Amino acid sequence: MQTRETNWSGNYVYEALELLRPRSLAELAEIVVDAEQVRALGSRHSFTDLADSPGTLVSLGDLPQDVEIDGEAGVVRVSAGVTYAHLSTELYRAGWALGGMASLPHITVAGAVATGTHGSGDRVGSLASAVRAVETLGADGRPRTIGRGESGFDGQVVSLGALGVVTHLTLDVEPTFQVRQDVHLALGWDDLVEKFDAIMGSAYSVSVFTDWVRSERNQVWVKSRVQPDGGTFVDPLGALDLSGLSPAVAMTHMLRGAPEEALTAQLGEPGPWHERLPHFRMEFTPSRGAELQSEYFVPRRHAAAAVAALHEAGPGFADQLQVGEIRTIAGDQLWLSGAYGEDTVAFHFTWLLDPPAVYAVLPVIEAALRPFGGRPHWGKCFTVEAPELREVYPRLVDFATLRDDLDPDRKFGNGFLERYLV
Repeated sequence: MQTRETNWSGNYVYEALELLRPRSLAELAEIVVDAEQVRALGSRHSFTDLADSPGTLVSLGDLPQDVEIDGEAGVVRVSAGVTYAHLSTELYRAGWALGGMASLPHITVAGAVATGTHGSGDRVGSLASAVRAVETLGADGRPRTIGRGESGFDGQVVSLGALGVVTHLTLDVEPTFQVRQDVHLALGWDDLVEKFDAIMGSAYSVSVFTDWVRSERNQVWVKSRVQPDGGTFVDPLGALDLSGLSPAVAMTHMLRGAPEEALTAQLGEPGPWHERLPHFRMEFTPSRGAELQSEYFVPRRHAAAAVAALHEAGPGFADQLQVGEIRTIAGDQLWLSGAYGEDTVAFHFTWLLDPPAVYAVLPVIEAALRPFGGRPHWGKCFTVEAPELREVYPRLVDFATLRDDLDPDRKFGNGFLERYLV
């Protein structure tokens, strides 16, 4: 009997036999030991069977919501089921900050880390790159901890839930800071391709939204770190010679017809980091909700060529697209990170909620990005098969060996892992 639970957008129905909500680590450990197969379920923001289990799903949302800040060490220890909305609020109250945030704060810390989720910024790593230690319950229900610098750590951070149930993560923090957000409209295609590095490097965090066809739909969202008093501000993007670009004079949504009140403040109004780095406010449904998503990572050195290739391919997939987003990520050494090995550009696609039509156009995008080694985001829709995944994620074979060592009986396995960890 299925749980009949669905993911965030409603396109996937979990096939697990039960969904349990432990209230203590002891109860969670007992569930793990007793289950034949078990996986943890976060904010349900994956669009495929990645988070599912043929046996038991456990939600960590009812466990104690630990947020333990150690200012002297510059870290926070946080329960896996805590959302970034809750974590960032607690950090801000205590005078601390994360270096980056995803576009929406509603996702859980463990789920975002396990799938390599990220924000944007030339010098900003993925959310997983902030991890200093991982605490996990193994198949025997016993806790284990591994820290940055230990053997195997780089393989156990972006873990796809395959190595056990993560209970806590320790993350790097820094002193709190202020950010202002400015939006610019109608960026031309020639400028985006030819001046890509200057545009994306013009501020702490930059996103370009596009439909991949019409330049008048292109938007550049610029998030700049500022002094708490505002200081003297020079628009970093406006200082570039970009023909046709104009600053937005009203709140601007990346999705046509969507409510602006769901967005974080724009128009240059300074505010706390956690209320500007995400695109969406914590108290609203992010994006549209009724959607599918895909994302592909390309080495930063290929960014301009990849942008040109997607623009050329745009008519082949634009009818199914709500909006596309381009972001940059600092490289890391985490085996299954989309930014593994070098600085990276990410191409995100928010689709209409029409799975057959979306999966029919994904090969168009994947073909356009194949010459540049495009890596799909683990938690989103893609059609790339295992042999190609092993090429674009060069440590995937090492990760499969690590999984064999830590979970030889496949207690934490599922159909997704069996398709790709071969």
